[in-house]
Amino acid sequence: MTLILNAMVSLLEVYFYLMIATILLTWFPEATKSKWYEVLYQITSPYLRIFRGVVVIGQFDFTPIIGFLVYQFGLNAFAQLVASMT
Repeated sequence: MTLILNAMVSLLEVYFYLMIATILLTWFPEATKSKWYEVLYQITSPYLRIFRGVVVIGQFDFTPIIGFLVYQFGLNAFAQLVASMT
């Protein structure tokens, strides 16, 4: 059981880094036209879509930051729970 939970924590950490990669690629217009970006966007969009449009100042959308913070908080809580079970 612990092995499965540790694998889940690892997968959630990978998903976090995929979200970061997706956001960073939006800074480069040519990168958003690539197939890799489309795949990353389809993977990360369901979660980030929850927060889209919450904090927009001018042309800048700061909602990914909120999404990252919420995700990181949940990931840390889950990782601590898994660690306490071992």
